[in-house]
Amino acid sequence: MRKLLAAAAVVAVIVAAVFAFYLMHPERPAEEMRIHSWLYHLQNASPSEISRTGFQLVVMDYSRDGTEKGEYAREEIERMKQSGKIPVAYLSIGEAEDYRFYWNSSWNSSPPDWLGKENPEWKGNYAVRYWEEEWKSILKEYIDRIVGEGFQGIYLDKVDEYEYWSSENNGEGFNLSEREAAERMAHLIKDLANYTREEAGEDFLVIPQNGEGILEYDSSLLSIISGWGAENLFYNGTSPWSAEDMRWIEEHRLRYLDMVVSRGKFVLSVDYVDDGSGYSGENRDRIEDYRAKALKHGFVPYVARDDRMLDEINTIPGVQG
Repeated sequence: MRKLLAAAAVVAVIVAAVFAFYLMHPERPAEEMRIHSWLYHLQNASPSEISRTGFQLVVMDYSRDGTEKGEYAREEIERMKQSGKIPVAYLSIGEAEDYRFYWNSSWNSSPPDWLGKENPEWKGNYAVRYWEEEWKSILKEYIDRIVGEGFQGIYLDKVDEYEYWSSENNGEGFNLSEREAAERMAHLIKDLANYTREEAGEDFLVIPQNGEGILEYDSSLLSIISGWGAENLFYNGTSPWSAEDMRWIEEHRLRYLDMVVSRGKFVLSVDYVDDGSGYSGENRDRIEDYRAKALKHGFVPYVARDDRMLDEINTIPGVQG
């Protein structure tokens, strides 16, 4: 009996210590935390306005307008955290952007070897050979700024750039096998995760966006990442994907994202299905259909406006925000 009482006392002490730790660290974004809602707001985001919403996790730029001059003050990010938000900073790792602090105007006429062609769909965004050390150094300097502002995670966009560099039609006169391109991207994600967590702690969130097919070539990423972000899973703007397109998505995207969920990680889903006409009629039906499909997979849905600008807090009463 004494041994049982002693063991119970030890357990009680441990439980109390763990409980006390979480009371002292309410902002700690542990991977086991269940994410129930998120906001995707990249342009001119207002920390004070975001703090007044009901969103739990917020993906935003580290700067109001993307430039060095527009960088947020640490105090602004800290106030968001105090309101219960988990701020995560957007970071493109597969393309360089010509409005960022690292851009050298001389690159317009004399680009470095690792800088590729401009994305015809997004002016000012350029493909990069993401495995090159100079680009990695730029990303780490970027991460230093993000961590310095007090963000609790990074949202890594353009993971699917590995598909560009494995395409014979990329126009660069250079291509890798898909396996090699994917493995180089996986290596970059691991390198950035290790670098960031050495600086900011093991609980710093690392969330790649799109390019989930990379898990076919390196499933060990599942032990590194905190979750995954995914766009356009169920709709192409306000139009549902065709049956043929959905078969492809199920085979090449959803099965990998389901794998992420099965490993206890979250998936942040965003579809651009809100046409701005209000929560009624066809717009409401489309929003509800998208959310139902995402939730069925265990994903966390965010309903975004169909202009894809991500320049507002899109709240839908009773649904999100």
